[in-house]
Amino acid sequence: MPMTSSGRLALAASPLVTGALQALQRATGLPVAMGGPVSAGSRSLVIDQLRGTATRSLQHLQVDTGAGLGGKAVALRRPSTVVDYLSAQGITHKYDRAVAPEQLRAMVALPVCVGESTRAVLYAATRDSITFGDRVLRAATAVVSRLERDIEVEEEVRRRIAAQAYVPPGEQRLAGEHLELHAELLAIADSMHDVEARARLLDVCERLRPDPDTHNTDSGDSGITLSPRELDVLRLVGAGCTNDEISAGLGLRANTVKSYLKHAMRKLDASNRIQAVNRARAAGLLAGPHD
Repeated sequence: MPMTSSGRLALAASPLVTGALQALQRATGLPVAMGGPVSAGSRSLVIDQLRGTATRSLQHLQVDTGAGLGGKAVALRRPSTVVDYLSAQGITHKYDRAVAPEQLRAMVALPVCVGESTRAVLYAATRDSITFGDRVLRAATAVVSRLERDIEVEEEVRRRIAAQAYVPPGEQRLAGEHLELHAELLAIADSMHDVEARARLLDVCERLRPDPDTHNTDSGDSGITLSPRELDVLRLVGAGCTNDEISAGLGLRANTVKSYLKHAMRKLDASNRIQAVNRARAAGLLAGPHD
């Protein structure tokens, strides 16, 4: 998924939005879902994805901020609903001709807000005139919250990858920094809700996976290869430290510690942290002044 020059994800025809619209239909039980990106500065949104519609009348519709239901949601930065779109009070009817062929009545528009900017709008709608209950609105809001988090995560990942890629000529990142970046990206992937976005991130992590021959790893006499940070974490586990204590002692985030421990357990074919320490010791990986 491309980035704009300002470092924002380009959400036009975004698979993140596609996944969120699918989730919105499932969570709310409403037959129609649609949405699209909001331009920088929240000047307008463009509906570029439709699900459950009968016509193409709403495809590529540009909605100005403050106009219609979606424009109202952008202006207020909160969900907006109507019981019957074409007769609703409190919204402008600038887009009635586009909505009418779909015979949509009850509708909710939900702004997708990341930081101080509104990035997209999702709609869920039905052709019946109903009042949405708390269950529907809570379910819809939960879908939007997950999408907001996934956008934040993917942008943060891309920023970190870009920072790793742009190294001044003649300089190289320290192996430890590369290993820590890799572990943190894996931890971020574990937190993502969108399946496709998580798979893309895991693919990036695989391409960034450190080469044991170039990153000063230790394989002892067993052929098992652990990175220096994985060894550090296991030594502290063996000393009885909790994850929080390890995080503070090594200056790592808690999720990064968990990621190192998880990968070490997998390499050692261990089902828990104590078993991982015991197997690492048996393999001669923890022998030394710090053990």
